[in-house]
Amino acid sequence: MISLHDTLHVYVDGSGPPKSQYGYYIEELNRPKLFKREDITNNQAEYLAIIEALSDLDVQNAKNVIIYSDSMNTVKQLNHEYAINDDILRELAMKSWEMLARCNSKPKFEWIPREKNKAGKILGS
Repeated sequence: MISLHDTLHVYVDGSGPPKSQYGYYIEELNRPKLFKREDITNNQAEYLAIIEALSDLDVQNAKNVIIYSDSMNTVKQLNHEYAINDDILRELAMKSWEMLARCNSKPKFEWIPREKNKAGKILGS
């Protein structure tokens, strides 16, 4: 487990059909995690990646966490800048906000271009 003095840079990504999967990558720990799930959209996969990352004990215990996603929609929704009009995405956002409460710090969400998303490599994109 990492000390409370570290900042973790966490990259998340997700993809919808036909190869629905999502995952995250913790840069400082060189830890990739990949999950597969049928019948989810790209936006749902992005949220599920964030929820899995927020479930990671190292993320929960880190002093500072920055979560990077190439989904501007998801980042803006989680930062309360965009409305969430889809019921499933609203439920996933609520779950994400609940998970934030378990973290030692308040993770920050930042948008990055797809080509800089290190989690995309574990998805094969």
